[in-house]
Amino acid sequence: MSNPQLALMMLGSFVFIILLGFPIAFTLMAMGVMFGYYAYYVPGQEFFDSRVFYLLSQNTFSIMNNDTLTAVPLFLFMGYMIERSNILDRLFYSLQVSLRAIPGAMAVAALVTCALFATATGIVGAVVTLMGLLAFPAMLKAGYDEKLSSGVICAGGTLGILIPPSIMLIVYGATSAVSVVKLYAAALIPGFLLAGLYVGYVIVRAALNPKLAPKLPKEEANLGFAKVVLLLLQAFLPLAVLILSVLGAILFGLATPSEAAAIGALGAMLLAIVYRAFTWERLKEAVFLTARTSAMVCWLFVGSWTFSSIFSYLGGEGLIKDFVLGMNLNTVTFLLMSQAIIFLLGWPLEWSEIIIIFVPIFLPLLPHFGVDPLFFGILVALNLQTSFLSPPMAMSAYYLKGVAPPFVQLWTIFQGCFPFLSLVFVTMLLVYVFPQLVYWLPDVFYGN
Repeated sequence: MSNPQLALMMLGSFVFIILLGFPIAFTLMAMGVMFGYYAYYVPGQEFFDSRVFYLLSQNTFSIMNNDTLTAVPLFLFMGYMIERSNILDRLFYSLQVSLRAIPGAMAVAALVTCALFATATGIVGAVVTLMGLLAFPAMLKAGYDEKLSSGVICAGGTLGILIPPSIMLIVYGATSAVSVVKLYAAALIPGFLLAGLYVGYVIVRAALNPKLAPKLPKEEANLGFAKVVLLLLQAFLPLAVLILSVLGAILFGLATPSEAAAIGALGAMLLAIVYRAFTWERLKEAVFLTARTSAMVCWLFVGSWTFSSIFSYLGGEGLIKDFVLGMNLNTVTFLLMSQAIIFLLGWPLEWSEIIIIFVPIFLPLLPHFGVDPLFFGILVALNLQTSFLSPPMAMSAYYLKGVAPPFVQLWTIFQGCFPFLSLVFVTMLLVYVFPQLVYWLPDVFYGN
């Protein structure tokens, strides 16, 4: 068996093993070491003298010493502290009453709350679960359509993958060597465009069919202007200021993403103190969850880099590249093919595995097709929204089903996700047709 054939066997074995449910990070490392031992084998050499063990230790050190990835645990800690600061219920209620004149006010408020909270946390499961406990029952009680309510919670909860400060963009930046700062600037307009399409869809549906989203009861809608302003000052403004301060510091070059994340983590702790939600137990929970998630990301990087190094050494990367180039694709068909593969990978895999393991397979092909890695990263970030919304493995739907009332069926939640899923594809089309949606802000802030 030739080395390229062995590389394909390595990739196929990995896919088969993870489908059996084995831990992905350690499967990557095990496969890398096993096939790497064969690739680097020297007759008569001691077992632990193989270069594959040196490669594994060097990759581990490189990951732990990566300055870009420092922002990951800090942003995670910021998100977990905000999640535990008891701000979500106040935020949802204040937006609900302030937007009461808009058709579908409660659904719009839920979307805005999801977008803001997802931006602050970047943790899809946490946002969908919390909003599923808070806003979803409130919308059903107010007479909102089950499908519309489900779609709002599921779609809004995934926006944190795309809208900065997105942890996914940090991981993509570390994988592709693209500036995280430029990725943040590039993602702002597409992210808010997608959120705006979600809001516009809800308003139009509610205006055309008011039965889907009844107006608020008079006792809730008849609040004075001063009362509404006070509610917004108490709930919306502090979180918005924190997020804008973190993003502003990054985009205007006042701080690196890691430094801004550290300020955001401190600000999240202060918010929890202000809202009288800061306790030693909650702090320990946030630290534990941050450490667990950060360790998962770091070990995925270690496993992925070891696996990909051996895969390339055996000639697998060149084989895939030659195969794709032999298909005589143009830029459009290459992008369609790559995004279709990422869409399908989103069913069995999390976004972290897709970004760390499979996206690097496409990166060496980008120069040949004239695709900017910055532009490709934003398309991938948009595409990964679909992995949380498309059956049969729409994780947002399963998160919501886990906390929804028993009478809400999983298929009903899936049906609610379909219109929002189509809006993701519309946004991807708009980004491709109008690439300045991606490039305009990076050009304004940092030049061509």
